[in-house]
Amino acid sequence: MKKLIRSGGATLVALLAANTVMAASPETDSGTTAWMLTATTLVLLMVPGLAMFYGGLVRTKNVLGTMMHSFAAMVVIGVLWPTIGYALSFGSGILGGLVGWNPDYVLLNGIDESIMDSGIPEYVFAMFQGKFAIIAPALIAGAFAERVSFRGYVVFIALWSIAVYSPICHWVWAEDGFLFNMGPAGAIDFAGGTVVHISSGVSALVAALFLGARRGYPDNVMHPNNLVMTLIGAGLLWVGWFGFNAGSAVASDLDTGRALTVTQIAAAAGASAWMLIEAVLYKKATSLGVVSGILAGLVAITPAAGVVQPGGAIIIGAVASLFCFLAIQVKNKAGYDDSLDAFGIHGVGGIVGALVLTFFIRESWMADAAVAAGGSWTVWQQFGIQAAAVGVTIVYAAVMSVILLFLVEKIVGFRLGETQEMSGLDHSLHGEQGYGLINPN
Repeated sequence: MKKLIRSGGATLVALLAANTVMAASPETDSGTTAWMLTATTLVLLMVPGLAMFYGGLVRTKNVLGTMMHSFAAMVVIGVLWPTIGYALSFGSGILGGLVGWNPDYVLLNGIDESIMDSGIPEYVFAMFQGKFAIIAPALIAGAFAERVSFRGYVVFIALWSIAVYSPICHWVWAEDGFLFNMGPAGAIDFAGGTVVHISSGVSALVAALFLGARRGYPDNVMHPNNLVMTLIGAGLLWVGWFGFNAGSAVASDLDTGRALTVTQIAAAAGASAWMLIEAVLYKKATSLGVVSGILAGLVAITPAAGVVQPGGAIIIGAVASLFCFLAIQVKNKAGYDDSLDAFGIHGVGGIVGALVLTFFIRESWMADAAVAAGGSWTVWQQFGIQAAAVGVTIVYAAVMSVILLFLVEKIVGFRLGETQEMSGLDHSLHGEQGYGLINPN
């Protein structure tokens, strides 16, 4: 029963748990496979979308260096994931369940003939999950934009993917993960609110505090170089998010349609709420506020997309927008330099979504959970599980990030020197200039 009522990523992994080599393999479902190929492509589209979103928000002298952070994640994790990342995330638990391992998944050698019970080649599932592994470390880069070495960043995201992302992914989405098996239905994380957004958001906050503020912050005003590009990037993220959430059903059915619908609604509700907040406080709506609200709504609905209905999606999107707005105000008062609000949007939005979804779970889901529990199952019991999953993720991501940041700083260096930072990433690290003859300063 538990497998039948698990949501999103957890349900996917229940399908994955079937032996990869079977005497009578399932036949390929061409319709589901076509949709999952499309969803995989849509999620990858989010990475250049994120590059544009972040790239437009930094100063002119750092636009290429900032966009390179997203593209480097596609390159580095694009190799690391099929090599060992998939094995660590979706293999059987080792080291007391801390992480997974399956030698058949190394270089994906053991899945060459594998068709999953859902009717898709396991290659497709592995590549779909790989896009989540790519975008998670790319999100972190927003916290320390404009002040880190490219070499240090590459080493950091490689280590972070192995030591932080893969274990959390295993806990939440692998069939033997302890968060997967907590209670009758486990911790709900349909498409990565905990696995992707909370883990990356918390790591981003830790990195911002560890590395310190940009030189001149907050005394010097650091204007975005191109909000037009940021708006386009946000649009690409919104489109890609349909693959992110609806694809997490690993099906082409009612659950897919539900996830797509609430994704659209929550994004619009988040943007609407942010516009309303700005209208009340500032008497105007800003483009940066609109895209921030869009992302807040998208992040918050990510864990909830498999269990809530449209009314819940509106409230979740609006509440997340409010809390993300407040988080950014707290950052400004506290004075720490999360350059592009990676924690304020992704960390806070993910936490809000993972917790608030509990109060809007559809009744049929709760009824199935009660049956699985052998009696009754209340909203508050599920809230306790959600809170436990959020707490474990925050603590683990924070502690491991401190360790990794210290190691990277000591071994290869992470924080740029003053001369390089003042010259800008584009010139000092890449020998290029983003806007031709425009003065990069």
